[in-house]
Amino acid sequence: MKELKPRIHENGIDYILVKRPVGHWGRLHQAYLRMYRPGFYNELVLSCKLHTYLADLNEQATERCSLIIEQMAEAEGVDEALKASDQMLWVQSMNSIRSRAEEIIKHELIYD
Repeated sequence: MKELKPRIHENGIDYILVKRPVGHWGRLHQAYLRMYRPGFYNELVLSCKLHTYLADLNEQATERCSLIIEQMAEAEGVDEALKASDQMLWVQSMNSIRSRAEEIIKHELIYD
């Protein structure tokens, strides 16, 4: 679904169409809603709000996941110095952090 976004310029305000992606998190949540919350899912579909709802959720989940990854990496000392000294350990650590962060997002936002 496309949304109108205002753009201000010297002659006034223009509106441009912006297509926001539903993305990975939005698709996961959509499948969850369809399966376990069909009433709410149908309400979103019938009110033409499903795409916006899923795009918003995808943006929130993406931002939250990035923040969690950043915080975990800092807390566990996974930084550029580790990357420079031991790339394999850095990759393993970041993969572990990403996996744990994604599980948190699934628990908090996707399968609520």
